[in-house]
Formats: sequence, structure tokens, C-alpha cells
Amino acid sequence: MSPRAFAGLEYLDAAVIAVGSDSCIVYTNPAAKSLFALRDCEGMTMSACFGPASPITQAFLTAQKECLSITEHELAVEGPGGEMYITLTVTPIESPDAAFVLEIRHIDQQRRIANEERVQAQQQANRELIRNLAHEIKNPLGGIQGAAQLLAHELPEPRLKEYTQVIVEESQRLQGLLDRLLTPHRLPKLSELNIHEVLERVRSLVQAETPNGLAVKRDYDTSLPPLIADREQLIQVVLNIVRNAVQAMSGVGVITLRSRIARQVTLNRRRFPLAVRIEIVDNGPGIPESLRDTLFYPLVSGRPGGTGIGLHLAHTFVVQHHGTIEFESRPGHTCFTILLPLNGWQVDKNDKSNMEQT
Repeated sequence: MSPRAFAGLEYLDAAVIAVGSDSCIVYTNPAAKSLFALRDCEGMTMSACFGPASPITQAFLTAQKECLSITEHELAVEGPGGEMYITLTVTPIESPDAAFVLEIRHIDQQRRIANEERVQAQQQANRELIRNLAHEIKNPLGGIQGAAQLLAHELPEPRLKEYTQVIVEESQRLQGLLDRLLTPHRLPKLSELNIHEVLERVRSLVQAETPNGLAVKRDYDTSLPPLIADREQLIQVVLNIVRNAVQAMSGVGVITLRSRIARQVTLNRRRFPLAVRIEIVDNGPGIPESLRDTLFYPLVSGRPGGTGIGLHLAHTFVVQHHGTIEFESRPGHTCFTILLPLNGWQVDKNDKSNMEQT
């Protein structure tokens, strides 16, 4: 096989296996190796690699015998972690390097990508709506505040001035809320940083704010290399999630900050060889079922007095860093997982255009 024959397949999020006319595997891309935990499989026959009774082998043999393309949906196969469901396409090709190409997609991965796209589309619509609404509110709000301040100078009785002071203070509070809603529209200020400095900063802030009933534990992989990111935005991301956990637990419980390396990950349909995985785990009551589909939407909150902006900002900042943020929750265990590409990224014209639109 030519060394560069399948170079472009290295970056696909789909698992790809190239097979020769003798049924021997000639190439597997990183996604295939990760999905099936394959090691040194080049040169092995399909039957030797997957087993003669495997649905993957059987689909390949059928395509080979009939010399036609075959697609199987929701195929149950054995993976490293047990049974999983895949979509499999076997295609004959005319190439000196291979006779067939197998494209395999894990169905859970397909659903995850579709869900990411749905959430991002909804977030984009929400951000546009809120940005327009915020600008419409700011101008009359400034007029209300100015009028209340002028009225306070004209009123003779101190008791009446208390009422105008309420108007001024509430106008300022709403002004601050609008400013926070518009915060994500600045571009990240990128620099090299140690992700553990971010986590330690959040840990010290939370411990200073909460009583002794809360424990914030560390579980770090200290071998992680530096990350190219906006330090202040990442602090805000982690801090917003941790503060939500503290409030959900009423200040009593355990929060764990964990860092790990992730290999060959697909983030927003782009494949990265390495990523930083940050997990924020708490043993609180869990996220109510009614909030799970809309948790990252703006102005959605599960507690009285909550603004519903913290997780919306966290999601926006993570997406601006080309990362993803997900969660799983049940009573006694909630885990937010943040994945950020490790090798850095440069803000090009397309990135700037996309982020300015958010």
C-alpha cells in the first residue's frame, strides 16, 4: 500500500477500514482503531480480525461475492465494552491499494452529533433573539434610570426619594443582567495556560464562598501539556458549573474536579488527535428531568431567583473554543464533561465570523 494512499482518512470521525482483494486488511484509520480497540490488524484477514461469524465479516463477504455495495443499519456487533449498534457500508473500489472500503458509524455517536447540531442551532437562534431583545431594552432602561435620578432631585420628602432609589437600583440590576447576556460576543483572548491553574483558581474561590460542609476534591492528570485558550473564559465556565452544583447541594456535599487526556476525539465534526477532558462531578440531588433538554438555554433556571445565564455562558464559551460540553445526571451523581482541543487553534477569518455571530 502506498503510504499516502489513505492519508485523508486519518481525520474522519467515521471508522474506515480498507481491505484488499485477498480479504486482508490494508488500512484502518484512528477512528476504527479507537472504536474496536484494534492493534496491528493490518495484514490480518477480516475473519481473523473480527471473527468469521461477525456481522461485519459476513457483510464484507457478501459484498465481495456479489461485487456490490452493501449498507446495514442498526447492526449489533461486539465492541471492546460489549454489544453496540453500528451503521455499516461496504463499498467496492478500483484502486491499486485496496479492493473494498468499509465505513462504520457508531449509532450512539451519530445521535450525539445530531444532538450537538440541534443544540447549537437552537443556541444560535436564542443568542440572536436575546441580543436583539437586550439592545431594545437597554435604551429605554437608561431613560428610566435617568428620569428617576432627576426626579429624586426634585422631590422634597426623603421618604419619596426612597422610591426613586428603588427604581434606580433595579434599573442598574437589569442593566447588569443585559450586559451579562451580551458578554459572549467578544472574541477569546488566547494564550498558553495550564488547565490546572484554572481549576485551582475555581477551587479557591468556591472554598472561600462556601461553609465547611462542602469538600472540593482534586483528581488531576499532572502530565497534561499546556492548552491554548482564554484563561478568564475557562475560569468562568468551570466556576458557573461549580456554583450551580453548590447551590443544588445547599452548600453541603462533595465536588470533584478531574482532568484527563482524550485521544482521537471528534468535536463539532472536526477530529482532533488530543483533547483535554475536564469533569466536574457532584453528589447532589441531580438535574430535574424537566430541565435536561433545555439546561443550556438562556433564562432557564431550576432554582428560585436564578437568572439561567450561567450555563448558557458556559456553553457559549466552550463552543467558541471549538469544544463540547455535556452532562449526565441521576440522584447522587451529576457529571459535566468539557472537551477542549489540546493542540491549540488559531482564529482564522471563518472562526472570527462565526464567533461574532454568536
